[in-house]
Amino acid sequence: MSESSTRTLTVPTAPRGETGTVARSGRSIIWVFLAPTVIGLGLFNLVPIVGSFVLAFFRWDIISDPVFVGVDNFVDLAMNPTVRVSFLNTIGFVVVAVILQLTVALVLAILVQSKMPAWLRTFFRSSLFFPLILSAASVSLIMAYLFNQEFGLVNQTLNLIGIADVGWLTTGFGAKVVVLLVYVWQNFGFTFLLFIGGLAAIPSEVYEASSLDGAAGWTQFRMITLPLVSPTLLVASVMAIINALQIFDQPWVLSRGGPGDETRTAVMVIYESAFRELDFGGASAIGIVLTLLIMLVTAIQFRLSRRFVFYG
Repeated sequence: MSESSTRTLTVPTAPRGETGTVARSGRSIIWVFLAPTVIGLGLFNLVPIVGSFVLAFFRWDIISDPVFVGVDNFVDLAMNPTVRVSFLNTIGFVVVAVILQLTVALVLAILVQSKMPAWLRTFFRSSLFFPLILSAASVSLIMAYLFNQEFGLVNQTLNLIGIADVGWLTTGFGAKVVVLLVYVWQNFGFTFLLFIGGLAAIPSEVYEASSLDGAAGWTQFRMITLPLVSPTLLVASVMAIINALQIFDQPWVLSRGGPGDETRTAVMVIYESAFRELDFGGASAIGIVLTLLIMLVTAIQFRLSRRFVFYG
């Protein structure tokens, strides 16, 4: 047998102990890059959450020392009519706003995804998303002037067609309508983009095959579009409900929660309890209740998704 046929291939190995050193060095580099994010999440998310939970069992006004009161803050919430009204307002607003937001976003996404020039589709995508990048406070301030009863552009336009001035922000129903419209107009853009992505992922062959079978219009939407876009609908609805439950800017700038408590929301009561009444324990208790409500609603949505979401 020749020397070349018996030659074996040798693989160089790292010296003993060097492999472990390299692995530890790699892990160290990973932690160096992760450290800013981990520290930021800890300082600005985890610490406030834990602090708020602990503070909910104390009575504290910043000036004096905290006093442990147990569950008294939660008992006070149940007996506070303003808190009850604010939560009812918030829940009612969420139901109407989310349904309207999802409906408008889905309808517009279907229209934009229909046959039209590419440049026009790009224009609509950009223009419909644009309100989301604006400051909620600045948008609400502008809308407050537009819906002003005395000199607002909306009432002036209605006067031209013979309709008397409407108290948009001075009546309970009018204020709710304005807050709802402003919120949906500014926030449906993100949901719209989610639906654009979900509709784009549906193969065109599915629609072509259904057309050959005689399906069109509403039948295609009900039997094809809605089931195939249901995962996107789940994500959009979860995010829309979480955001709507935390509404603050629009009712605060437009109506300050009024008239009366007609547009007062849970987050507004948290703000007023903490920074007006200096009741940080009570504000923390309201925040915990709101957080639990968000978690409950989200859990129910994911539970229902097992029956109504098609993952194909």
